[in-house]
Amino acid sequence: MNAEAQLQQGVAGLGLTLPAGAQGRLLQYLRLLSKWNRIYNLTAIREPSRLVSHHLLDSLAVVPHLEGASLVDVGTGAGLPGIPLALARPEWTVTLLDSNHKKAAFLRQVVLELNLENIQVVTERAEHWRATALFDIAISRAFSDLPGFVDTARHLCRPGGLLAAMKGIYPDEELAQLGPEIRVRKVVTLEVPGVRASRHLVVLQPENTGSG
Repeated sequence: MNAEAQLQQGVAGLGLTLPAGAQGRLLQYLRLLSKWNRIYNLTAIREPSRLVSHHLLDSLAVVPHLEGASLVDVGTGAGLPGIPLALARPEWTVTLLDSNHKKAAFLRQVVLELNLENIQVVTERAEHWRATALFDIAISRAFSDLPGFVDTARHLCRPGGLLAAMKGIYPDEELAQLGPEIRVRKVVTLEVPGVRASRHLVVLQPENTGSG
């Protein structure tokens, strides 16, 4: 199965409907990722089929479980999950946040070549960055443990905003380490086509977001 058919089948398996042209732009993003990866080591995954399943579909699996219109992808790296989310939901405004300048250069090239008007790229450490406008959601994928993510990103959320952490196995120990001021809104088990490993989305709501 080629990448186009795999992506189309996977999107259907997730129950998603993407905007016209989004699947083509997702594959164009993967081509850019593969090209830049030869120099910048953006991902350890090289095989086209695994790029589709473990990057695109893995990112898209969270779309039905997110609420809000503005999102910051904390420690976005190669743009995951932020770029797939921005393509899946062009009405969202997405900020890609990473302190690595080489990765930021790649992200800006993707934004330029794919004409992603709903994305901005910020090259800052998350704990130091103060956004001019706070976000409905701060999301991370393989960024840190849950307490570390809360400490690093809670100040980026508006009052009532959410922290969404993409995890592998159910993070019992990390959830137990959260303070009483952190409300666990939901933990969703994700079924990602082509990914056999466990996947979960943890959605948290801290008190007093937007400060600190």
